[in-house]
Amino acid sequence: MAQRVAIRPDRTAAPTAPVVSVVLPCLDEAGCVAEVVGEAFQAIADAGLTGEVVVADNGSQDGSPELAAAAGARVVHQPVRGYGAALAAGFAAARGEVVVMADADRTYPLHRIGELVAPVRDGQADLVLGARWTGATARTMPFLHRFVGTPALTFLVRRAGGPERLTDSQSGFRAFRRTGLGELDLRSTGMEFASEMLIAAGRSGWAVREIPTGYRSRIGESKLDTFRDGWRHLKTILLLAPDLVLVLPGLLVAALGLLLNLWHLVSPAGVGFGSLVWQPRFFAPILIVLGVQAALAGFLLGAFGPVRPGRRRPGGADDDRALRRVRRSGLVSLALGLGLDLGLLLVTVFDGSPRRAEAFAGLAQAAIIAGASVVAGCGVVRLVVHGRRRFHRAGTERPSRRTPRSSPTR
Repeated sequence: MAQRVAIRPDRTAAPTAPVVSVVLPCLDEAGCVAEVVGEAFQAIADAGLTGEVVVADNGSQDGSPELAAAAGARVVHQPVRGYGAALAAGFAAARGEVVVMADADRTYPLHRIGELVAPVRDGQADLVLGARWTGATARTMPFLHRFVGTPALTFLVRRAGGPERLTDSQSGFRAFRRTGLGELDLRSTGMEFASEMLIAAGRSGWAVREIPTGYRSRIGESKLDTFRDGWRHLKTILLLAPDLVLVLPGLLVAALGLLLNLWHLVSPAGVGFGSLVWQPRFFAPILIVLGVQAALAGFLLGAFGPVRPGRRRPGGADDDRALRRVRRSGLVSLALGLGLDLGLLLVTVFDGSPRRAEAFAGLAQAAIIAGASVVAGCGVVRLVVHGRRRFHRAGTERPSRRTPRSSPTR
């Protein structure tokens, strides 16, 4: 198959800012980087636009930077390893009005760049994604990514505040205005950058649109680690949406434990499975405690965690009020557990061990442990946050006690 001649940028033209900057993260893509750069220039020309191609090299050892530069790209080097880190370097170097991000492995059909750029330039969208499903086959995308990983991550991204009608959150073929990127406050350095960007865009009110662009077989070896990168995606979503990953599941687990405990009160004999009898006297309290602790962790991460794009500063007045409400609920739980324990003790002393003593004891211990965990967790966060505030106020508002030494008189 004849290779298209790369259309090089005119280096003698006036140094005006291009309309499009195509940013390609690159790590050892010598087998195709020159072809991809040429395809990008060809697509820019076919769309009647001016543009540049920025290759963000991430430490290639196979001569990829030299091949990209020979094909007409401007090469920037990012020593910090990672997909997100390489893209950040490329975005910082881009000069175009619209940035198109893709990959240097030939998987994305760059001849469709014009279709991604047009809605952004026309004001119809702030971010345009090239959905891969029309070209996703067993040959181009592994089964686990196609039917498990990408659908699951897309669902979580939508629930965490990303675009509601999103179908392919892991597509790296995107176009957006360069000037709007700063408001997203993106921090991820790995593959999880794709999920963080969409969640931040959704929370910032960006209009996001998908265009089916297809997908091709990559050239060279994939740098994606299914399980490690999948975990990094989940960890990022956890920080961005702890209510989704921890609070709601935690409350559901605690509610299940409470229901099992109440059921044990009603039917202390347990459930028979043939010759076996199961009594949830230990399992139910454990569920209550674990569920409450998970919900507490999610609340604290959401209110005071380090990653909060598009949201108010952590530790504000709203967070203080919420913290006080959660602490009060912990005190109520602690008091309820102590009251149940005291009542059970009195009944046992004066009337012998009641029939449902184990169920009452399990519920009391779960309430005490859960309440104490909530109170202690809120107390620690309050000390840390308020101590940090006092430290900052002392450093910025306290007048200096030192007075300038008077000059000696002669």
